[in-house]
This record gives sequence, C-alpha cells and structure tokens, in this order.
Amino acid sequence: MSVTFQRPFVAQLAQRLDGPSPLMQVLAGPRQVGKTTGVRQFMAQCRYPQHYASADDVLVSDRSWLLEQWQQALLLGDGALLAVDEIQKVPNWPETIKALWDAQPHRLRVLLLGSSALEIQAGVTESLAGRFELLRVHHWTFAELQAAFGYDLPRYLAFGGYPGAVALEHDPDRWYAYMKDAIVEAVIGKDILQARKVANPALFRQAFQILCAYPAQEISYTKLLGQLQDKGNTDLVKHYIELYGGAFLLHALQKYSPKAWLARSSSPKMLPACPALYSMAAGINVAQNADQRGRAFELAVGAELVQQPGQVFYWRERNDEVDFVYQYRDRLYAVEVKSGRKKSAKGLEAFCLQAPQALRVIVTPENFAQFSSDPRAFFQQVAV
Repeated sequence: MSVTFQRPFVAQLAQRLDGPSPLMQVLAGPRQVGKTTGVRQFMAQCRYPQHYASADDVLVSDRSWLLEQWQQALLLGDGALLAVDEIQKVPNWPETIKALWDAQPHRLRVLLLGSSALEIQAGVTESLAGRFELLRVHHWTFAELQAAFGYDLPRYLAFGGYPGAVALEHDPDRWYAYMKDAIVEAVIGKDILQARKVANPALFRQAFQILCAYPAQEISYTKLLGQLQDKGNTDLVKHYIELYGGAFLLHALQKYSPKAWLARSSSPKMLPACPALYSMAAGINVAQNADQRGRAFELAVGAELVQQPGQVFYWRERNDEVDFVYQYRDRLYAVEVKSGRKKSAKGLEAFCLQAPQALRVIVTPENFAQFSSDPRAFFQQVAV
C-alpha cells in the first residue's frame, strides 16, 4: 500500500470522533484493504491522547485483557482514544464492551476493528445497539488505485480491489496465490466457516467459484443449484450468497420493483465485490476478450456503486433491461453501462415509461474516472 495515500474513511473517522460525545466507531470491511493502516494514519493526526491495542499481539485474549486496555486508556484522561484491532478474537467482546461503555458512557473515544467482517457486524448489531456507528471500508476504487499506484482502466479491470497484491501483478502465479490464500481462503476458512455452520465446506467453496464466474449477470437460483455437484435446494444457495455478501466478497442485486415482495422473489444479479475476484475465476486476461472485458467493466461500475449509501438494483422485462437502478433518498437513477458490448438502447426508455421520475445516467470507459472519484456528484452533474 502506498504509504502516503490516505483513504477517505480516515477523514470520516476524524469527523465522527472529533464531535462532542461521539458514539463508538466500528470499522467493518473486507480483508487486506488497509483498515489498520488507515487507523494508524488517523491516530497520527489525532490531537487527543490515545491507546492502541491488538488482540493479535497476545497469546490468550479474554475479558480481563480487554478490561486492562480500557483502563489504560482511562488513565490518559477523559476523551482519550481507545483503538482495539482484531477485536473479534476476544471471547464475548460485545458484552464486555457494552458493560464498560454503559458504566461510563462517552468517557473514552472508542474505535473497534478487525479482519472478520461477519463476526464484527454480528457482534455490534446484536449487543451494541444505539451505542455505535458502523463505518464500512470497501475495496479500493479505480480512483483510489489510480491516485496511489497509477492504475489505468485495463489494469484495474484485471487486478483492481486489493492494494496488497499490486507488487505481485508482474507474476500472475504469485498474484493468484496471494488472492487465493491471503484473501479468499482466509475469508472462507477463518471468517465464515469458523463463525457459521456450513454443512458442506467443499460445496460452499465451489459455489463461490461459480458465482464469481457470472459477473454482472442475472442468474436464477435453480441454475446455480444445478451447477453445484451435490443435492440441495434454493434456500441453500441463498444462504451461501448471504454469507459471501456479509463477508464483502459478493453482492447479489435484486430486480427493481416498487413492490418489495417482487424484488425479493427475483433472480439475483451477481456482482463479485471487485474486479480482482472475477479475474480469479476467469483469468487475468479478461481485458483481451471483448465480452469478458464488457462484463468486467459493468462489474466495476456496479461494485463501486454499491459502496454508496442507498440501494442498488437491476431491472429487466422481456428483452428490455437497465444495468443498474440506484435509489438514494428521493432520487431514482437508471444507469446504463456502455462497455463496447452490443446491447439494446430501449431499456432506459422502457424503464423510464414505468418510472417517469427516474433520471438517466450513462457510464462509459471515457467518464469512468469521474464516476469513480465521486459517484453521487457524477450523477447530479450528468443525470437527465
């Protein structure tokens, strides 16, 4: 990771924790995207006393260890910052943090983070309701990788998402091994399978490979089930997709419909969370094949769009389709991705007849850099 580059969440942390009586801040996101590095950058800029501790640094982390870190921060004075990394490795950490916070609310600024997105999100939502803000740290965008490492679009479509793999791009075998072992297998083996009950781990891993092979494509649960080498049902596939979504590896978009039950019953449109995950399934030469390049670009647009607040859907009726429908507050955007693949232009018109309030946006390789730097500002500027 570029040591001088600072991700946007660092400034968000400063804004939230500098306010009066801030809530606990909880960072959640995929592995290897710079959460710890960003926290260290934030702490280097802090004006208040601070204590950093990582549960990775001790052989046995338990409730007493967490209590000791809390007390060390209290000794620094009211308003000091306590940052605890790898918090999910402390047994019963949500209940312990809740008890400490409730005993002396707002005496400390508290920042929690770790590598297991599933465990952290489940822990705070179940036990710390009303006491925290969740700050999701996503994969690196094209704009970030361009600024930090000089990426161009073909390089982003082949490798984009994980800064730790940048130094290995010259050696495809090493890059693939890093992605498989340090990221995908770490998430599946450590974060998901150790935290959730999955009856057939081999089938679960196979499902991930299949899902990544359908970037930005609508696919029925029945078709997905038919490709798994085992018996099962659609509920099993939905459960797998939900677990991969919670671990920041995949997004499953539902069809847009004003009727919520119709959206929930639709076939999902699959989005690996960054282009690198698609390259693992299809190979890093995706940019050399026109159809794969088009899919990779549509995936790149969708993967960055889902990082925004609001909701993202797709839309299709018969032969008419809209790549993405983005709903943010009272605004509705119909987003068409022009990637070089031949597609009918009738989808936007058909959708806007059904949803006349929708604003139309077209994203192309030529304007993708502007889109990536600030999608909502881009929409406000170009939507018609």
